[in-house]
Amino acid sequence: MRLLIVGMGFVSLLGINALAVGAPPPMDHAEFTQTLDEISNWGRWGDDDELGTLNTITPTVRAQAASLVKEGTTVSLALPLNKIADAINQKPFEHEVFIFGGDESFDMDPGDIPQAAGDVFKIDYHGFGHSHMDALPHFAYGGKMYNGFPFEMNADEGFSKLGVENIAEVGVFTRGVLVDMPKFLGIDFLEPGTAITASDLEAWEKASGVRVRAGDALLVRTGRWIKVAQDGQWNFIQQAAGMHASVARWLKERDVAVIGCDGVSDVMPSGVTGRFNPLHELVLIGLGMPIFDNLDLESLAEKASSTGRATFLFVAIPLRVSGATGSPLNPLAVF
Repeated sequence: MRLLIVGMGFVSLLGINALAVGAPPPMDHAEFTQTLDEISNWGRWGDDDELGTLNTITPTVRAQAASLVKEGTTVSLALPLNKIADAINQKPFEHEVFIFGGDESFDMDPGDIPQAAGDVFKIDYHGFGHSHMDALPHFAYGGKMYNGFPFEMNADEGFSKLGVENIAEVGVFTRGVLVDMPKFLGIDFLEPGTAITASDLEAWEKASGVRVRAGDALLVRTGRWIKVAQDGQWNFIQQAAGMHASVARWLKERDVAVIGCDGVSDVMPSGVTGRFNPLHELVLIGLGMPIFDNLDLESLAEKASSTGRATFLFVAIPLRVSGATGSPLNPLAVF
């Protein structure tokens, strides 16, 4: 066992680093499947439900979230769409700008065509390079998605159940809670592979005086982009700071609505036998909880620090694409 002293200290366990506040327990495949079954929200809001944990964002929760707006200032939580290929951004954003004319002339007389321009976008957003939402069809287990819907899609129309259009209709408008782990520990960033547990989250709650509650958007900052700025990109797929799969039980107990991270929420390696992103599986399939991946939480962290506020109005609306597994988007924190 390797001891690495950084801030409050870390220990190595099962191939991952663990915050000293609460080392993650070992989890084998049997415990993973047991956890998936025991935290299940299937049927909780009806057999036909396609919103999952977004049901916890009630009108009362929305009204209380709106009351957090004191200044009217906004902070974007999205990375700029990246057109440059690298080891992390293996599927760069493609953007073509054009001047109207030709196929876009709509049979108008050339002299009547206004001077106007447009864009063509192409994006394959899942992965580690673009800010996006994972909707409920993104993962399945044993051929089943959230609420028992079969993992079946139409090549032309996508998924007939759980598509991101269900989320687009209601949006995500709730209280956001920023858990800034590096600031809490007095360090610049969590080392890649560092696991965050429920005990760590509760230690942050005790120190901050903020309790995560039903309907919240829980955003966890690991300091990923600070490390990138200081040291450059690394093999993020092999090592990334994030939450251990056991946190799924805590998320169920607290009735959190959505989670997000400057990474992908999962710690990697996961420390769970045979599972690459077990937290993704547990929350998307078991809880019916959307996930926000690859957020830029640096400006939010600065704002939270300068105002002394870890809570704010969180607003996010995905593209309204029927049958889609998620969406690129630009979430906002409003203070």
